[in-house]
Amino acid sequence: MRILWVKAGKLLPVDTGGKIRSYNILQKLAARNEVTLLSYYGGRRDYGYEREIKNHFPRAVTIYTAAPDSTTIERGLDYLRRLPQRAPYAITKFSSREVRQMLKEWLGENRFDVAVCDFLSVSLNFPALLETKTVLFQHNVESALWQRQAQHEPNLVKRLLFKLEAAKMTRYEHAAVKRFHQVIAVSEHDREQMSAMTDPSRISVVPTGVDLKQYRASATASATEKLVIFVGSMDWEANIDGVDYFCREVWPAVKKSVPAARLRIVGRNPHQRVKRWVNDSIEVTGTVASVVEHYQQAAVNIVPLRIGGGTRLKIYEAMATGKATVSTSIGAEGLDVEDGRDILLADTAAKFADSVVKLLADEQLRQQIETAAARKAAQYDWMMIADRFYEVLSRVQTSAEAFDSAPSAITQVSAL
Repeated sequence: MRILWVKAGKLLPVDTGGKIRSYNILQKLAARNEVTLLSYYGGRRDYGYEREIKNHFPRAVTIYTAAPDSTTIERGLDYLRRLPQRAPYAITKFSSREVRQMLKEWLGENRFDVAVCDFLSVSLNFPALLETKTVLFQHNVESALWQRQAQHEPNLVKRLLFKLEAAKMTRYEHAAVKRFHQVIAVSEHDREQMSAMTDPSRISVVPTGVDLKQYRASATASATEKLVIFVGSMDWEANIDGVDYFCREVWPAVKKSVPAARLRIVGRNPHQRVKRWVNDSIEVTGTVASVVEHYQQAAVNIVPLRIGGGTRLKIYEAMATGKATVSTSIGAEGLDVEDGRDILLADTAAKFADSVVKLLADEQLRQQIETAAARKAAQYDWMMIADRFYEVLSRVQTSAEAFDSAPSAITQVSAL
């Protein structure tokens, strides 16, 4: 099958949830299909990336857009410039005239059997009339994510901006998903949310996976130290909010019950709201070469997210390594997990602290959760996930059904 995969931003290094999901599926698809990755990015030009991505995907095509994305000031000025536009900034910032022209040409010439729009952020670059069967890969329900960010943002100015962007995203997303021949969601929960936006028959589910070869091979005996870890990109708003919440409202109760407990926050580019919590019992690592050794040392993995969407790959990674996890319901949203069996769920600070303390203090309970967690993660190897993704693409490619998306929806999106 000839597959065109379009992604905004650099795919390497593979250091965020979205990149991990896209990279692993792409890698498995490319082993058995003719896959062309169109990777476009802004900020500073990176010739090293442009060379390296071809080592991973020989058919890759890169476009440097020169979009301002190198400094906070540049991003702020770019946001103000795009503020009057009807589409949300998370969409317009990834719009590129060169990418739009290339996609119009390629898709109009039927060079590919099927195309993949990776994340909603790329969607404004696709032609209003899709002459090549095209799939939207929705890692999140974006409108839900922005609504949650607006709800929990402590800064008044940012909260108002998030509310504005959430309103724009809700309108845009409802119109945009109707354009594509099929939408791939990462969970049944996301599928249910998007069913209000388009015909449910146009939405398939391909769940999140895990690299079993890497993480299961790293599994060790249950930890003896009282180490609690959080793993995730620390420049992502959902993770910043979650860690800030945990340190402020949960960790003091954990320390009171288990004085020997330590917390390690592992992830790139830690925000100041995270770094301010560093003390004798809280460590912030910043970027690490590999998260595996940190999982190996941990007794408990935490996911205290209050905002966000899609599914958290880090939960399956911890489970595959044989680690017990405490998460909020939002943190584990959409994953095939069972509270009390392979994970503990807690949506209040008191219950979250109590769950962490139980796992630190009760080795038998922790080992039961660890064993069940490893067994569950073993069902979600990336090869199996890629096979399911291919099945959706194949079904879309061979479908004789005419694309009957409402013209009004197409017109509405293309005018944004």
